Amino acid sequence: MDGASFQGRVAIVTGASSGIGRATALALADHGACVALAARRTSALEELAAQIVSKGREALVVTTDVTRQDQVERLMSQTLARWGQVDILVANSGQYIRSPVAKVSPSILEQSMAINFYGNVYPILLVLPHMLARQSGHIVLVSTMDAKKGLPLDAPYVAAKAAMSGFCEVLRQELRGSGIFVTTVFPARVDTPMIDHLKVPWISAKIPPEAVSRAILRGIQRRKAEIILPPRAILLHALNFFSPGLADSAARFFHLQGWEN
Repeated sequence: MDGASFQGRVAIVTGASSGIGRATALALADHGACVALAARRTSALEELAAQIVSKGREALVVTTDVTRQDQVERLMSQTLARWGQVDILVANSGQYIRSPVAKVSPSILEQSMAINFYGNVYPILLVLPHMLARQSGHIVLVSTMDAKKGLPLDAPYVAAKAAMSGFCEVLRQELRGSGIFVTTVFPARVDTPMIDHLKVPWISAKIPPEAVSRAILRGIQRRKAEIILPPRAILLHALNFFSPGLADSAARFFHLQGWEN
């Protein structure tokens, strides 16, 4: 992948203040894209934008709460006002919300759906008419391996992320032949502030966010439908497909849900 492989393309990255979003925004800019940075923490976005600009690339900071449609509309309008197009959307908003099912409350489920489902649906729905009119674009959803194989204590997070993954699976099929491509990314544990309180077993050691960002850029270039990483995560997915009971046993044996500090 050369340093100008995304030259002239405009990307919106949500959840860009840290973790996977930050790494992906940097990678896109390093490869020539103009990047609109969206998250709630203005100072973190401004620091990231300064880093991108220092490399001779373009960045736009739009402080955004993706659970609010009006703020997502502002993100879209400011991006179009600056560059006149959106070629790539990386819908990366997320919050790791845990609770045992027996103790979960409706408010916890609603909180998880707000950020992990609607916080990604709103940007997609707003960018879609623009991409359809241009008959061009790429939508990337950053999901989680939990959406492929739910783990104990993760029900609020799994429910929302699985719903989002299903939404994008339908979207990908409906957009066939439209010139717009959809990629869903299913990373296992990633070394980000979102789960820095979580200790994990060696078999599911956290991977760096840069590994995910590299996979995202390759996925866009190759128009991949799905990305599962790291490769060892595919083994649990395959086991769950052929024998959910054995996959449950493996999850218990290796304590894949981890331990909270």
